Amino acid sequence: MKNILISSFNMEVGGVERSLISMLNNFDYQNNHVDLMLYSHTGDFMSLLPNRPNLLPELESYKTFGMSIGQVLMSGNLTIGMARLFAKFKISLNKAPEDCYKQMQYMWKYSLPFLPRLKKEYDAAISYLGPHYFVGDKVNAKTKIAWIHTDYSSVDTSINLDLKMWSKFEYIVAVSQECKISFLKKYSSLENKVIVIENITSPDFIRKMSDHGLDNPMANDRRFKVITVARLSHAKGIDNAVRALRILKDRGYSDIAWYIVGYGGDEDMIRGLIAKNHMEDCFILLGKKTNPYPYMKACDLYVQPSRYEGKAVTVTEAKILGMPILITNYPTAKSQVQHGIDGVITELTIEGIADGIEKLYKDQDLRKMLADNCYKTNYGNSYELDKLYKLLS
Repeated sequence: MKNILISSFNMEVGGVERSLISMLNNFDYQNNHVDLMLYSHTGDFMSLLPNRPNLLPELESYKTFGMSIGQVLMSGNLTIGMARLFAKFKISLNKAPEDCYKQMQYMWKYSLPFLPRLKKEYDAAISYLGPHYFVGDKVNAKTKIAWIHTDYSSVDTSINLDLKMWSKFEYIVAVSQECKISFLKKYSSLENKVIVIENITSPDFIRKMSDHGLDNPMANDRRFKVITVARLSHAKGIDNAVRALRILKDRGYSDIAWYIVGYGGDEDMIRGLIAKNHMEDCFILLGKKTNPYPYMKACDLYVQPSRYEGKAVTVTEAKILGMPILITNYPTAKSQVQHGIDGVITELTIEGIADGIEKLYKDQDLRKMLADNCYKTNYGNSYELDKLYKLLS
């Protein structure tokens, strides 16, 4: 019996968190004892965690990473609060964007000396969500594995800081081949460490959840309904979605409605953009939903308007539900759909999104063919975990 640690941030609603739940539901507990370390026991997905992994108690100092600097200082964690202030000062010297990955790197770098180590020694420790400093520096394990879920060519990072962190890990897991390629363009010296393990999907669970009866505003909406499930963030391109729908309205497509399931820091900006374009009645933010699947199932087309992705969990979920799918041509797009087979890849521009939706709106036969091909495909892939077990052994 091997002792395994898996760490992540929290269980807020998101694609990474859904993929973690799927992995935990399919894990081999006969041969592995799993401790789950969450920095914060918060989020609507906490209730979906399986019982088999042992959820470790919260550690107050790690929970501070979900707080503002002011909240950290008010909570009495003065050393971590001062470390965070110093990290913010260093970022300001570099003139980096406030919300960049680099800020997280500096925040961890200067907070690390004041964070406790875990006392237990593990056969393997898995850091499921970056930055990966906790497992790298504060966990004793014979084998350390870090997961990457994003397109690193599109993320602003301090390469030197990252290389020091990656040196603590024996393996780095990318969720798609394209995700691996984009990572190695920036960190070519790590090629021997990187392997691909795709996000674990649970088709039976997703289909079962999609049948739940909800108060669904789409039930009586007779318009052509588009849906996106995503964070309201720059990476996901929801602002471009608003602009694309404006183009479609200007072309005369008055019966198209676009629904968004999700939440995030760009919500105020997006609401302002909706109001500016007078589309409150047709670009509809549904907010955070623990179970997005009934909403997805009720729509005519799934669209992923992202600027970049590692491998969007929601696209695979839309395929499992047998939906016609349109995604933008972000760098890892070809790992998501086969163009013209189980989805369509369109130009990563506002006009490209509008053109792609217009084409699928007008071509019912194409939509049906894409949906039928998805229905015929088995997207279950729990066998991907065999790759992980080989690393653990």
